[in-house]
Amino acid sequence: MTTRSDEGWRDANRAMWDERVPIHAASDFYDQDGFRAGGGDVNAFEAEEVGDVTGKRLVHLQCHMGQDTLSWARRGAAEVVGLDFSAPAVEVARGLAAELGLADRASFVAADVYDAREALGGRTFDVVYTGIGALVWLPDIDRWAEVAASLVAPGGFLYLAEFHPVSNVLDWDTGTRFERDYLSREAVVLDEPGTYVDFAAETESNLSYEWVHSVGSVVSALAANGLRIEFLHEFDWTLFQNFGTLEQAEGRFRQPQGTPRAPLMYSVKASRS
Repeated sequence: MTTRSDEGWRDANRAMWDERVPIHAASDFYDQDGFRAGGGDVNAFEAEEVGDVTGKRLVHLQCHMGQDTLSWARRGAAEVVGLDFSAPAVEVARGLAAELGLADRASFVAADVYDAREALGGRTFDVVYTGIGALVWLPDIDRWAEVAASLVAPGGFLYLAEFHPVSNVLDWDTGTRFERDYLSREAVVLDEPGTYVDFAAETESNLSYEWVHSVGSVVSALAANGLRIEFLHEFDWTLFQNFGTLEQAEGRFRQPQGTPRAPLMYSVKASRS
């Protein structure tokens, strides 16, 4: 198991993400020109579950290039702060904020999520938001929950939307057979070129480390750090072609009719009194 003291995973993951930032920024997937023109937003289900953010202070952990962060500002948040360990991603985010005239309400910090409390000067926020595809890059979910919970102001809440960890352990061909250990705490080490916006992209920093965190471990860690679980929702659909058999309809991917369903995404809201 990769431990907190083993920094090799962090250096490898940061190098991998740093190299992919310009590829992502230029991609149709992120469509930054469309975003500048007013397009793009957080997912509809996230907006509904988070609710009205007008006048609230929001921090987005592991924000990548900040488009979701800025979307919350567009939705009326009084202040948004994005945090990511990739300095190139943070620079792209700052540039977008300036171009959109949101720099007075949106700021970005280059720091590891485990160091967020110190990097943000001990501040707390009405909404602590973490977007889809973030937790898999972290080895220690208890430490993450401790840091994330410390950022939640009294009366505020944490909102998490994620790929369901079950979807990370099922086979590609059918999505019905366990191919990896759902309860393992060992790192999944990959060495693959390309990126999810362009699988054929030529890249050099291809080593990465990922971890599967069970839903139980995530929810228990948040509760252990003083947050009250408001809801845990599991969905039978996802936003990407996780398995070869998934069928797309209205922007969501589901198993074919008659196939045993597995949870493919989940969301959690946890509040502080």
